[in-house]
Amino acid sequence: MAKSLQIKLVRSLIGRSKDQRVVAQTLGLRKLQQVVVQPDNPQIRGMVEKISHLVQVEETN
Repeated sequence: MAKSLQIKLVRSLIGRSKDQRVVAQTLGLRKLQQVVVQPDNPQIRGMVEKISHLVQVEETN
């Protein structure tokens, strides 16, 4: 399993439900095309799964 996840916001949060916007903000995503690096753990994977239609994820070491 990778040690970190590189998460990029590729779709807008406008018109999304409040819980999806909160998840994106919790991950540190605020602008389109912004990339954040988060540790690879079950909590982060769960958040990514919730907004998987809005982000691109790449595993890094």
